[in-house]
Amino acid sequence: MSASVEPASRRAAWILLAPFLAIFALFVAYPLWRAGVLAFQQTFGPGTARFVGLENFRFLLRDPLFWKALGNTAAFTAGSIFIQLPLSLGLALLLNRDDLRGRAVLRAIFFAPALVGVVFVAMMFGVIFERRTGLLNLALHRALGFDLDFPWLEIYVLPALIIAALWQYTGFNMVYFLAALQSTPRELLDAARIDGAGARQRFLHVVIPAIRPVAIFVVLLSAIGSFQLFELPYVMLNRTAGPDNRGLTVVMYLYQTGFQTGDLGYASAIAWSLAAVLALCAVAMRWLAKDADR
Repeated sequence: MSASVEPASRRAAWILLAPFLAIFALFVAYPLWRAGVLAFQQTFGPGTARFVGLENFRFLLRDPLFWKALGNTAAFTAGSIFIQLPLSLGLALLLNRDDLRGRAVLRAIFFAPALVGVVFVAMMFGVIFERRTGLLNLALHRALGFDLDFPWLEIYVLPALIIAALWQYTGFNMVYFLAALQSTPRELLDAARIDGAGARQRFLHVVIPAIRPVAIFVVLLSAIGSFQLFELPYVMLNRTAGPDNRGLTVVMYLYQTGFQTGDLGYASAIAWSLAAVLALCAVAMRWLAKDADR
């Protein structure tokens, strides 16, 4: 009886897993395998390819446009981590105060930009930073007599992109920090206050250790999201990389190489290089998490 039940339960398990396995094989496993094969080929359109070995990766190491894109992406990532996340933590600390009125409304206001699509945000900030008719130039001209024709999206491309991302994602990351702060044991804070610890000491020695796992997760999430940056500069800069490729990112360069130039092999090499960078980020964050727990 039990011997017949066991094969039946196994068949039921495989039947239940079959839809997931089929979707995984079709949309994850096969594309990854195909991208791995393409990375060692040079393509000439959709149906013509020849094996070139590691030549795509050798060319990538001496490709100035790739290093330009990687530098721009790294600068944007640094802005996301060292500007956006402290602002998110500051907002979380503010909204975690018991004596603050209207906390629920303020939380909704700060989180609301995260609900807006990236394309809409790019179009909106494109209008704000427009050279002559942009809202920023008009406001500065009326208030300070600023040059109405100042080219924000030609000179300060990366700062403009960082500001747009700040507007959209600061409130999103604030929610993570706020949840971590609300999970911090009150007993520890009360004990530190009774022992004479000031606000700064409580923050450094009680709050920071308590929220460290969430902080590491948010840093990793921000780094991965920043290295995948594409829609924001693509739409904001009118489907270009900006003057002197100042808004070129790794994913944008991958798109240009694969779908505009048509070299899917080199685009696959760029994609695997980006995957390696993201893997290194994940390993580094895991190492930092283990080091912090010691």
